[in-house]
This record gives sequence, structure tokens and C-alpha cells, in this order.
Amino acid sequence: MTNLTHLDSAGAAHMVDVSAKEITAREATAEGRITMSPAAAEAIRTGAAAKGDVLAVARIAGIMAAKRTSDLIPLCHPLPLTRVGIELVTDDTGITATATARTDGKTGVEMEALTAVSVTLLTIYDMAKAIDKGMQIDGVRLLTKTGGKSGDWSAQT
Repeated sequence: MTNLTHLDSAGAAHMVDVSAKEITAREATAEGRITMSPAAAEAIRTGAAAKGDVLAVARIAGIMAAKRTSDLIPLCHPLPLTRVGIELVTDDTGITATATARTDGKTGVEMEALTAVSVTLLTIYDMAKAIDKGMQIDGVRLLTKTGGKSGDWSAQT
């Protein structure tokens, strides 16, 4: 258990003390995908979904979620985010969402990027479920992170 920073020596959960850490520029990028019927993908792409502009609402939801990550993940530190960007790429069978979060702080923004992607995809599901209840969310993962003591990291692609 010594490698799990959110557990103390007795195994109890705690918020990591970051007070002695240096403030550094930090960035994380995460991605995920929602797969759907061609009809649902077309309705979203053309703006014909009954609930309105699915992509615009999903993008705003993802940004808002990143800002509230510490309210959702119990041991996350609240962070002053300097940027959250959501990229949405549509195709005939779904949408790939990529979220990038940045801060200048003492702890990383991986959870913020992952939360942004997750809520973006959930919002797409919510807004298009009348067209396709069988949509599937997959592949939510961290792609890259930079900054901090542990340095840069990227997923094997």
C-alpha cells in the first residue's frame, strides 16, 4: 500500500498534503468515445436532435464538470483551472471527445481532464437517448500529462 498516495500507513484514506510541492504548469489530456447508430450520429452532426445543439451543450457540460471535479471525486484537491478545452470529432458511428485541462498548481489535472471527457460523453447520451438508447461509451483514458515532480507521461498508442 505504500505506493498509493491517498492511503496512510494504516491504510486509511486521506487527502494528500501538497503544501510542500512546487507550483508548476500542469496539463492533462484525456479521450473517450460514444458509439451510436448512424441515425443518431447524423441527427447530432446536422443539429436535428430534438433537444437542440448536442455538441455545444456537451462541450459546456464537460467544461463545467472539470471545474467541479473536486466536488465529485472525494480526495481531489480543488484546482484553479487556467484552461479546459473540449474537442469533439464526429463520424458515421459516433463521437470522439478529447479534453485538455491546464493549471499552475501543486497537483495535476488528470482527474479534471478525465471528468470533462466522461461528462461530455454522458451529456451526449442524455441528449440523444430518444434516438438511440443503445449508445455505448468506451475508451475513457488519460492520453498525456505534463508537469509536476513525476514529469511528463503519455499513453502507449
